[in-house]
Amino acid sequence: MATNIKGKKLVIVESPTKQKTISKILGSEYIVRSSFGHVRDLPSKDIGVDIEHDFTPTYQPVDRAKKMLKELTALAKAAPEIYLATDPDREGEAIAWHLVELLKLPQERYQRIYFHEITPSAIKESFAHARKIDDNLVNAQQARRILDRIVGYKLSPLLWRKITSGLSAGRVQSVAVRLLAERAKEIADFKEQEYWTIGARFEKPQTAPQFWARLIKWQDKNVEQTTTYHLFAEDYKVKNTVFDTEAKLAPVSQLLRQGPNRVIKVEKKEVKQKPKPPFITSSMQQDAYNKLGFSSQKTMMTAQHLYEGIEVEGQTVGLITYMRTDSFNVSKLLQEQTKKFIGEKYGSQFVPAKQPVYKSKVMGAQEAHEAIHPTDVRRTPQNMKPFLTADQYKLYELIWLRFVASQMADAVFNTVSIDISAGEDKSCLLRATGRTVKFPGYLSIYKDQEEEENSEENTSALLPILAEGDVLNLVDISTKAHKTTPPPCYNEASLIKTLEKHGIGRPSTYAPTIKTILDRKYIARQPKTSKLVATDLGITVTNSLKDFFKEIMDLSYTAGVEEKLDQVAEGAQPWVALLSDFYTNFKRELDEADKGMQRPAPQETEEKCPICGKFMLKKRSRFGEYLVCSDKTCKGKINLSSSGEKVAPQPTNEVCDKCGAPMVIRTGRRGKFMACSAYPKCKNTFSVDEAGNKIAATGPIVTDRLCEKCGKPFVLRSSKRGEFLGCSGYPKCKTIVTVTPEEIAQIKAAHAAKTKQ
Repeated sequence: MATNIKGKKLVIVESPTKQKTISKILGSEYIVRSSFGHVRDLPSKDIGVDIEHDFTPTYQPVDRAKKMLKELTALAKAAPEIYLATDPDREGEAIAWHLVELLKLPQERYQRIYFHEITPSAIKESFAHARKIDDNLVNAQQARRILDRIVGYKLSPLLWRKITSGLSAGRVQSVAVRLLAERAKEIADFKEQEYWTIGARFEKPQTAPQFWARLIKWQDKNVEQTTTYHLFAEDYKVKNTVFDTEAKLAPVSQLLRQGPNRVIKVEKKEVKQKPKPPFITSSMQQDAYNKLGFSSQKTMMTAQHLYEGIEVEGQTVGLITYMRTDSFNVSKLLQEQTKKFIGEKYGSQFVPAKQPVYKSKVMGAQEAHEAIHPTDVRRTPQNMKPFLTADQYKLYELIWLRFVASQMADAVFNTVSIDISAGEDKSCLLRATGRTVKFPGYLSIYKDQEEEENSEENTSALLPILAEGDVLNLVDISTKAHKTTPPPCYNEASLIKTLEKHGIGRPSTYAPTIKTILDRKYIARQPKTSKLVATDLGITVTNSLKDFFKEIMDLSYTAGVEEKLDQVAEGAQPWVALLSDFYTNFKRELDEADKGMQRPAPQETEEKCPICGKFMLKKRSRFGEYLVCSDKTCKGKINLSSSGEKVAPQPTNEVCDKCGAPMVIRTGRRGKFMACSAYPKCKNTFSVDEAGNKIAATGPIVTDRLCEKCGKPFVLRSSKRGEFLGCSGYPKCKTIVTVTPEEIAQIKAAHAAKTKQ
């Protein structure tokens, strides 16, 4: 192999897609290879950290990297120059360092390059700024990895002993679950209150149109009130009025009818509204959820494809910049290109007088990064549509529009506010407001959710020309009853926003954190609304942890750890000292929890065991709640749904081929299956399709999807963590792919259809 590539420069990237894209850009002078992500990690079955000796980690090559490392070693020996082109963040820096260690590369044999976009100009420019490994970035990544490993490996066994087996805990995920658990408590404790509002419709004699005004003051007191509830993560404001019964509005109605109703103030203003900055990771995930309905994981996977390269007219190009970022920076070159583009496409009036500069408000933002934006603004979504999948097109359009809008002129509104006094003593004050667009600016192409709601509210807010002293006719009075509402459940967008606000985690951690706590059933999605709610298991774990691990479960402390990790990355904090300070307190809390944490006692119920008739106890596992017979010698058990209802077996027309008893449909931790009704005497079972029809046990389902590593088809397999796609070339090829429940259902339905045929 070495003779074939002798004299060629070696470039090592992370992903196969980047390998293909960059190979085409660099040409025959270079050979580009992928490391397929991390090449070395802490061992999977051991903590792998020597706490007593400065937290020294023990790294092992990951299984998928062992064969690839042989090739890279041979290539590195033959290459005159070696460039490590992993991602431009701490994770990428750590991968580059691990490659140096495994390939045994001396300082003079390699260069570290990085780029925020996969374009010919950016990649070629990166060679001009080649450097060595930044040890501070590596140490920051190591510190985070070791910190999370210690928490996970020390807390999880504690939860097994004190709550139930199979549980796990993590530094960031436990705080995320607590946010939802506390919100559930806040909603349960919220006390609903009724309040009333009143408005009046007026007209100026012989003038159109009629308009509505709302009561804002009564007897010199502000009618609208805001009650602030101090919640766990943020203050929640509830609006109401001083009128808690409809009867209290009677004097207001009487005064409005008596009049006179006179205009006492007219205020007109010109208001400018600035565009939002370009996307960063968190804002992209939030907008993709709100506008496209994408989960954070789906957003990041789609963005990864757009970043790594799309085939466009025979050329592979990266359409967006690196998607794991918390900086609003935009290169001067792209700003100039965008300025020219806006002027040509939308008109010179849409070009701002000064190019906008956005300063990051994200805690610990890494300003050396760039915002998420198109690599070339001239590649419009419509032009790229033929080369993109439906999801890729939707996300690219969102990113493109947000960026172009961020570089456009402000929107300008004409606003008017009219104050109306009822009666002679001016003790009753009403206000009408209106807003019209003078110049749409950036709003001509992009509106966020709040701006869309405001535009809908103001489309009918047309007011007649009025002056102070004008007397108005009363046309109608409207009273309306309202009820205060509890704080809302989190969804993915609002959870990410809260995590970002408090500096918990970093851009790359939001999507995997949410996926992890969903997979572990600490939280769940509500079926119709997709709101995130803490499960009983999540609440139990949270309550147990927050009583003994006040630091780990505290928002400010978790954010403080992130700040210290940033200091490590800047070279201002020794990483071993950070871990030592953390572990001193953590070990003390761990010892106290081991002594004081009590296993939740099984809850007694009135349900009787279907086998022996004795009373059943409610217990909990990581898969949810269930009922078990109070007699330990009896195997009676009833599964419960997420809402606490019994999951009763469904009768079928099938007969057990082993004992002749009727077969029933039961629900287990992996979904529905067919089982003999004579259980536990007969344990015969079958898999079922979505319609509940029996599927013969024919082994793993072979799919039409091919492995990108070896070309063999994927098969649907299952493990204790659920179902997944695994390469049929196992054990030689160990590639696996996670799939959504919807994709699993489609695979099973297609297989069932083939089986019937």
